[in-house]
Amino acid sequence: MTLSHVDTAAETVDDQAVPRPSQGRRALLTASASLLAAVLVLATLSLSIGAGEVGPGDVLDYLLGRNGARDDSRLSLVVGDLRIPRTLTALLVGAALGTSGSLLQAVTRNPLAETGLLGVNAGASLGVVTGIAFLGVSSGPGHLLWAFGGAVVASALVLLIAGRRGGGSPMRLVLAGSALGATFGGITSVIVVNSAETYDRFRSWVLGSLAGVEGYDKLTGLLPVLAAGFVVALLVARPLSALALGDDLARGLGHRPATIRTVVAVAVTLLTASSVALVGPISFLGLLAGFLARAVTGPRLTAQIALAGLIGAGVLTAADVLARVVSRPFEAPVSVIIALIGAPVLIGIVRSQRLGAMGMTDPATEERAGAGRRFGVRLPAAWTGRAGETGQADGTGRAGRPERRESLVLRHRTLSVLLPRRATLAALALAALLVTAVVLSAYAGQSEMSLSRTFHAVLGSGDRFDVLLVQKFRLGRIVAGLTAGAALGLAGCLTQTLARNRLATPELLGVNDGATAAVLISTTLTGTFGAWWAGPVGALAAVLVVTTVSGGLGQRGYRVLVVGLAMSALASAVTQVVLSRRSLNAASSLYVWTSGSLNGRGYSVAVPVLLGLAVLVPLALVVARQLNVLRFDDSTASSLGVAPGRVRLVCLLLAVGLAGLAVGICGPVGFVALASPVIAGRLAGPLRVPVVGSMLTGAVLIVLADTVGRIVFDGVEVPVGIVTTVLGGPFLLWVLLGRSAAARV
Repeated sequence: MTLSHVDTAAETVDDQAVPRPSQGRRALLTASASLLAAVLVLATLSLSIGAGEVGPGDVLDYLLGRNGARDDSRLSLVVGDLRIPRTLTALLVGAALGTSGSLLQAVTRNPLAETGLLGVNAGASLGVVTGIAFLGVSSGPGHLLWAFGGAVVASALVLLIAGRRGGGSPMRLVLAGSALGATFGGITSVIVVNSAETYDRFRSWVLGSLAGVEGYDKLTGLLPVLAAGFVVALLVARPLSALALGDDLARGLGHRPATIRTVVAVAVTLLTASSVALVGPISFLGLLAGFLARAVTGPRLTAQIALAGLIGAGVLTAADVLARVVSRPFEAPVSVIIALIGAPVLIGIVRSQRLGAMGMTDPATEERAGAGRRFGVRLPAAWTGRAGETGQADGTGRAGRPERRESLVLRHRTLSVLLPRRATLAALALAALLVTAVVLSAYAGQSEMSLSRTFHAVLGSGDRFDVLLVQKFRLGRIVAGLTAGAALGLAGCLTQTLARNRLATPELLGVNDGATAAVLISTTLTGTFGAWWAGPVGALAAVLVVTTVSGGLGQRGYRVLVVGLAMSALASAVTQVVLSRRSLNAASSLYVWTSGSLNGRGYSVAVPVLLGLAVLVPLALVVARQLNVLRFDDSTASSLGVAPGRVRLVCLLLAVGLAGLAVGICGPVGFVALASPVIAGRLAGPLRVPVVGSMLTGAVLIVLADTVGRIVFDGVEVPVGIVTTVLGGPFLLWVLLGRSAAARV
C-alpha cells in the first residue's frame, strides 16, 4: 500500500502527557543506551551466524588477529569478504532508511509517511527493470547504477512537479510522489509482464536482500553518497524543528520553508536511493523506525532523527539475521521479515498509551480539527466520528458551492418521481458512453468485422459466426469488467463520501492486499485459480482484524489507519512469499493477476458478483441518502432520524464487500475507486452522493482500460490494472495539483 492516501495531522502534544524535562532527558538517554547496546548485540550475531561452520570464536579470532586466523583463507572469505561487509551494509542501510523515514514524517507533518512517498522506490525499480530488459544488465554493480539513477530521476521529477505552485508544500510533495510513483510502477509492470526472464531477475531483487553483498566494492562506491545524506540530515534537523511550528513562525525565525523542504527531499533521496541500490526496495522500515522513534522521544525532532537511524539499523540487522536462519539452507526475503517483525510492533505501540506523547491523540477534538484546517486537509470523519464540517460529500471537495436546484419530474397517473436534472443528464451521458465502450471492446482486435456488424452481434442479430464470436468469447470478459468496474466505483464513492476525502479508498484498511492474499492462498491450497469468493472473504477478514485490533472505529482514527497499514504490510508479505515459492511460469501468471487482469475471466465470475451487486446497490442507494444528512453534526443527524454510527458501519461494510468482489474478479486494479467518484461528482454536481454515476464511471474506465491493454501492443496484452495505474498517476496530478486545487492543497 503507496501512503499518499493518509491524512496529515498537526503535531500538537498534550501537556499532561509530556514528562518533566529532566525526566524526559534521563528516559531518552536510557532508551538510547539500550538501543545502542541492542544494535551492538545484533551486529555481533550477524557476524557469528551464517552458512558454514564459522562460529563466534573463529570470528573473534579473526577480528583480533589471534591464532593466525587472518592467514586462514576460509576465515578470510567467510568473515572478511562476506559477513563483515554484509553487517556494515545492514547497519548503514538500516540507519539511512530510518533517518529518511523520520525526516519525511517531519517535513510532511504526517506520522505515517514512509520513504516511498517521493517515488524513490518506484524510480529505482523502473531503472533496474530498464537495465535488465533493454541492456541485459545482470550483475550487482549494474543493478546498483541503474537503481540509483532511477531513484534520483524520480525524486527530481517529484520536486519539480511539487514546486511549480505552492512552494513544495507537504501535501503537494506527498501527492506528486504518490502519483509519479504509481506511473513508474505501472511502466515497470508493463516491461515485466512482457518478459519472463526480466520478471525472474526482478522478482528476487524487488524483495530486498543482503545476500548479494560480497566484499566492499558496492558499499564503498555509495559510501560518499550515504555520508552526504547523513550530513544533510543533521544540518537540516534544527530548521526542520522550526518548520514544525508552522510556515509563518519559521519565516519569523529567519528560515525559508520551501528551501527546508527541498533540502529534506534531497537528503531523503540520497539516503533512500543509495539504500535501494545496495539491497533493493525495502518498504515499511522507514515508517516503522520513524514511528518507534517518535514513540520514544515525543516531539524532540533532533532526537527523533538520530534515534530513528539507530532503530532502523537494529531492525534491518535483526531481519537479516532471521532471514538466514528461518528457512535454511535458503534465505528468506528481508522485506518480508521486516513486515512480520514490524507490523506486530507497530500495532502494539498504537494500542498502548503512547499516542498522546507522540502528538497523535485521536483527532476528534476541535483543536485537532483546527489543525487539520491549518494544513489544508480535513481529517477523516468516518474514522473520527465527527461530521460537523461540510466537507467534500461527493468526493470533489466542492460541497457548499451554490448550485441551481433544477429537477425533472416524471409522472405516470398517481405516481411521480423527482430527479435532479444535472445528475440525471450526467447518468444518461455516462450510460451512452458505456454502450460505446462495450461496442469498441467487442470490436477491438477483430480486423474483419466492422463496427456496425459488431454492434449487431452484441445485440444478438446479424451473422451467426459474428454473434458466436462476440457473445461467446468477448462479452463474458466485458461483463466481468463491467461488474468489477461498477463495484470499484461504488466502493470508492462510499469510502470518499464517508471520509469526506478524495484520497480515501478501501486500500487504507488493507482491503485490497487482504483480498489479494486470500485469493493466492486459495490458489495454493486448492491448486486451481479463479475462486472469486476468496476476494470478499479476504477483504472482510482484513477489516475485521483491523477494527478488532484497533479497538473499533469511532474515536480511534489513527489506530485504524496505522493498523490498516500494518495489515497491508503483512498481507503484501504473504503475497510475496506465495509468488517467490512458485515456479517461474506459475509466478508469472499470478503476477499478471496481482497487477489486475481480466484475462480468462467471464460469466462464471461475473454472474455471482452481479447477484451480489443486485443486493448491495439498493442498500448503497439507501445509505447514500442518509450520508447526505451526516454532513451535519451527529446530534443534528440523530434528530432527523439517522443513526450516525450505524450508517457509517453499514457504509464501511458495503465498501469492503464491493471492493472484495472486484478483487475476486480481476485482482487489485488501482485508481478506479479513486477516480470514479471524482469524475462522477464533477459531472453530477456537489450536492448529491454520485452513487449511480460512480458505478457507471467505474465500468467505463475498466472496459476502456481493458480495450487499450489489448490493442496498444501488437500481439501482447497489457493487464487492465497496469493501464489504469499508468494513466492514473497523471490523472491524480491533474485533479489534485491543478489550478483549481491550488487553494485546497
